[in-house]
Amino acid sequence: MDKYELINVQEPELFRETFSYEKVPAIDLSGEIIAPKMPDDIWITDTTFRDGQQARPPYTVQEIVDIFTFMSRMGGERGLIRQTEFFLYGKKDREAVEKCRELGLKFPEITAWIRAVKKDFELVKSMEIKETGILTSCSDYHIFLKLKKNRRQALDGYKDVVSAALDHDVIPRCHLEDVTRADIYGFVIPMINELQELSKGKVKIRLCDTMGYGLPYPGTTLPRSIPAMLDAILKNTDIKSEQLEWHGHNDFHKVSANAVTAWMYGCCAANGTLFGFGERTGNPPIEGLMIEWMGLTGIHDGIDPTAITDAANYFVEKIGYPMPLNFPFVGADFNTTRAGIHADGLSKSEEIYNIFDTGKWLNRPCKVAVTNNSGLAGIAFWIYSNMGSKASDIRKDHPGLIEVKSWVDQQYADGRITSISDEEMRKAIKKVLPELF
Repeated sequence: MDKYELINVQEPELFRETFSYEKVPAIDLSGEIIAPKMPDDIWITDTTFRDGQQARPPYTVQEIVDIFTFMSRMGGERGLIRQTEFFLYGKKDREAVEKCRELGLKFPEITAWIRAVKKDFELVKSMEIKETGILTSCSDYHIFLKLKKNRRQALDGYKDVVSAALDHDVIPRCHLEDVTRADIYGFVIPMINELQELSKGKVKIRLCDTMGYGLPYPGTTLPRSIPAMLDAILKNTDIKSEQLEWHGHNDFHKVSANAVTAWMYGCCAANGTLFGFGERTGNPPIEGLMIEWMGLTGIHDGIDPTAITDAANYFVEKIGYPMPLNFPFVGADFNTTRAGIHADGLSKSEEIYNIFDTGKWLNRPCKVAVTNNSGLAGIAFWIYSNMGSKASDIRKDHPGLIEVKSWVDQQYADGRITSISDEEMRKAIKKVLPELF
């Protein structure tokens, strides 16, 4: 392991060949191809009540308690969703922490988030929280342009707060803000090594892709490359994979791919939020990470994916959030087809057009929505799906089915542009197929 010392530059390193600002950030594919090395154990951490609340109206205390309970169900006895973090600044924040504690749930573990200032740490002490995130910005964009410090001044200030945490047996989790624009060998690696030495190996490191610049592709170069970054950190520090966590944003539509890439290249924890809420474009949706984890590990027991659907229904019905119709796994239309040819396939074998058994794992059977494109096959599948075993003998040449299709066609001939609702379908079917009722 090479010993990299902090390079206390006089001028900020802004990587202008990559980040010119006048152009879209460059993607350099001239780097080394690095083999994945996924840890034996990978898990999810959550920031729904911290980063997630920076992008939407704040949750009430009861909503936080309910969402916390859904996450505990999702992660199940395995504790797949291992931790979640809270702000502590407001009275409501602290009340929510206490109410979630009263549930007595083992997972997710409650942790805190603070700025790298000692007065913030007093809140952690007063709440007797055993682990806290600490904002430790690591790019020169933040150190020079925001904090108005040099690298040594910034790191020494971070170490003061980390020392305060260690003095009170609180695990410090250092959030390396803007790591995908940082000098990896000149600051990030020396920073990790100094924090490791200070903490005697107790520190955790969250790698924060604050602006979504991270790249999952093989052969990309630092500082944007997730494979190259994790390879450099694991080779040149004595940090272990279980001390590393990835936190990303979706500015370039890569948030889930980047989090999974971090898993695959040696980071045990991927951080996200329920349904991807987060500052600007959001964080990795933890429900998406959960499904990806099932695919990567092959493990389907000890967790409860149906809690994803229950949580989504809660957001729509109780919180009043208009869930995007096409949002994966939870949107009303995510496994709904409007194409007649697809519906015909579903009627023969639903796995032709459904991603997996969504009825079993998400309590969301696939369905069709009736439109002018549904055809007899789409209407027949709607009947099979909604009317129970009595409809099993209805075939596409059934006179009643043909009459329903004629009614649907007339709706659109008269200028309709919306889908036929389930209630309208029931009324139309009852007129011509009363035996199904």
